[in-house]
Formats: sequence, C-alpha cells, structure tokens
Amino acid sequence: MNIALGIVIVYIVVLYAVSWYSTKLSKGGYLGYLLAGRGFGPVIVATMIAGLAVGGASTIGVSEGAYTQGLAAGWYNAAWAAGAVAAGFLVAEKFRQFETTSVPEILERHFDTSGRVIGVFGQIIIQMVITSLQYVAGGAILSALMPEFFTFNSGMAVSALVFIGITLVGGYWAAGLSNIINVIVIYVGVVAGAVLVVNNAGGFGHVMASLPANHPGLDLFAGLPLAIIVAWFVVMMTQTQSIQAVAQIAFAAKDGKTAKRGFILGGLIIFPAGFICALFGIVAAAKFPGITPALALPKTLLELNPWAAGLALSGLWAADVSTAVGLLLGSSTLVVNDIYKRFVNPDLPEKRQMLISRLTVLGISALTYWMATYAVGIIKTLLIGLTLTTSYTVVILGLLFAPGLCKKGSAFWTLLTGIVFLALWQFVPAVRIVSHPIYLAWPVAIVTFLLVYFLDPRPANVGGRTTAG
Repeated sequence: MNIALGIVIVYIVVLYAVSWYSTKLSKGGYLGYLLAGRGFGPVIVATMIAGLAVGGASTIGVSEGAYTQGLAAGWYNAAWAAGAVAAGFLVAEKFRQFETTSVPEILERHFDTSGRVIGVFGQIIIQMVITSLQYVAGGAILSALMPEFFTFNSGMAVSALVFIGITLVGGYWAAGLSNIINVIVIYVGVVAGAVLVVNNAGGFGHVMASLPANHPGLDLFAGLPLAIIVAWFVVMMTQTQSIQAVAQIAFAAKDGKTAKRGFILGGLIIFPAGFICALFGIVAAAKFPGITPALALPKTLLELNPWAAGLALSGLWAADVSTAVGLLLGSSTLVVNDIYKRFVNPDLPEKRQMLISRLTVLGISALTYWMATYAVGIIKTLLIGLTLTTSYTVVILGLLFAPGLCKKGSAFWTLLTGIVFLALWQFVPAVRIVSHPIYLAWPVAIVTFLLVYFLDPRPANVGGRTTAG
C-alpha cells in the first residue's frame, strides 16, 4: 500500500473513532450536539480556537503567499493569534455569560427582530465562504500528496465527505476532541516537514542563494506592504469579536473564565503556524520557479521520504478538518436556532431539532462545495469575506462597552450598511480608494451606528436578557 495513503487512512479512522466516542458525551440533545452541553474546558476551548484558525488559509494559503512574499506571509497567523487573544480579554467571558446559542440571538435580545434576521444572513455568508476554502485546500493537499489516487476535484470531494461525516456523527464534542488530535498532528507534521524540507534543499543558506531575484526570503516585512499586514491584524481582531464560529466556542465553555483562558491559550498556539508554513513556500520558490503558488507547500513535501511526506501532509489536511467541522456546526446552529426554530416552528421537538441540524449540515456542505469550485486566491477571498464581520463587531462592542449608544435599530442598520458597502467594494471599482476594504468598513460601521443613535428614538434592551429566542 502507498505509505502516505495508509497514514491518511489511519488518521481518518482515528477521527471517526473519536466522533463515535463523542456521541457518549453529547448528552442534552440539541444543546449537546451543537454546544457540547456547555462542557468544554480551557484546553478544548484553546484547541478549538486554534483548530478554527489554522485551516487552509493558514497552511496552503500562507505557503502560497510565501512563494512570492517570503516570510512576511506568516503574519496572517500572527494576526489570527492577536485576534484570539483580543477576544479572550474583551468578549469571550461575556459571550459565555449570555447563556445563548448564537450571535444573531444576542442581537434580537438587545435590539430587534430585524437585527436578528439580517444578522443570520450575513453570518451564514461569512461562514460559507470560509468553509468553501477548506475544500479548496483539502483538494490541493490530497491531489499533491497522492496524485495517483486523487485529482484536485476528487480530493475536494473526499475532504468534504470526511468533514461532513465527523460533523454528522459526533457534533460539537466530536469537533472538540478531534481538534486536540488535529492540533497535535498539525504541529508535528508541519514542524517536522519544515525541518526536513529545508535540510533537503541544502539548508537556509543554499535556499536563500537559490531564490529568484528580488524574492524577499526571510525578511518579515519586505514581501508585503505594511498597510496589508496592518489590514490583516485589523480584520482578524475584528472577526474574532463577532463571528458565529468563534463565539460558539465561548458559548460551549464551562464558564466565562474558562472561555477567557482558552481563547488566550489558543492565541499562543496559533502564532507560530504561519511562519512555519511560510518556509515551505520559500523553499518552493527556490526549487520550483514557475509552479502554481497554491501547490508550493505540497510540492516541496513530495521530495521527502513517504513517511515524512505522509505525516506532514496529514498535518496540513488536519488543519482543514479542524476548521471545517466547527464552521459546519456553527452554520447549522444559525439555520436551526435563528431561522427554523425562531420563525417556522418555535415548538420544534428535541428529536426533530437534531434531525434538522444534521440535514442542515448536509445542505450547507453541498452549497459550500459548489462555491469551492469558484474560489480563487485563498487568503484574498477569505479576508474580503471576513471584512463583513466589522459591522457585527461594532454592534457587539457597542452593546458590551457603550450600551448608552445602542438603539433598537442599531443592529439592523449597521449590518445592512456593512453588507451594502462590501457589495459595492466587490462590484464598483471606484469605491476601492484604499488598499483593503477593512480600512473603509470600520468608519462606515461606526458612522452608521452613531447616526442610528441620533435618529432612532427607541432605546435598546441593554439591561434585559429576554426576547424571543
């Protein structure tokens, strides 16, 4: 048997075994499936946030960027780490204290129903964009690892089947337990792979000497404009305050202090991954000029012995699994809790909730797989999608730290303006007067939030905790 294929098969079997075991822990029906019965300790919270962060963009995407941008591409993960730590200090504990299941539910409790409706719409778009990119990365990894077994498209399909299967079987406990394994596999794989790849290329000195002219190499800042690096930090410190997939990890923690500690620890785990993965792209630039940048990381590993290559690429694939499972469950929570249960059938029985949740996972998986066939440029696509979280973050931070400025219409109008702005950015080039949409998204969201304060006479429900939901 192909050694690399054998390693991947063993890894898949272990993940499914963990998912099956997690069914014994998923007590409490609907909340047990989608929130692990609010039983996550700090270690699982940390590996969940790390697993969510270190996905296709943080591995394949970073190495793709490093192929032309050098070590500076690793700032992407550093930005994610900063976002996780910021969320730990600012919102993680407060999110857990809400005793809720979704960000849109928070919006309805404190603002109005229209805020919840538009909130669900935007959150689902964001999460589907991120999920689709995990299929892209998974297809690239498997097709490069085992071209005799997988094409890019069949690699995406197999990745999707694994993501969906783990999610359907074990729910959020499966995500939490499998992410402990995933994070270990990721770091063992990429660290060992990076050391072997550099050594195989003749060491750092030989790699630097072999790079194309003007390649930034190990320079942390030469490969990217400072404005782009800063934009990454702003985007990541924005999205971690409000995106459903991140907030759901806090919702599932045992208590607020556990959520806070887990997020901070998760940030520390995330930090080095990008710079390690950037090394693959730098080596690829030295050894394989002219290849498709997305294949930079897998291409370098193919020259290693089968055991090393299989372990490293399994680690990369683990990154996609860890991210996709959490995203699928987050999206299922939004559809079931914030659409079906809220507006279609409020008295939905427990067993039906579980069924609808699993059917939702299947439906979203199919749609995101279709989206993946059109994704181009992993990090670029992801960061534009995450810019949409700016309006959510302005509303959430306003609710938590400036409740006197909140009015009933704050959520709806701030979110709507954010969606309209991003649509204009995509389709009206004249709007692009800055290097990244995040630099306009924040002023647009803040100005809208303040205008609603002056124009809407209805105070928000900043002190109460009860509204339909």
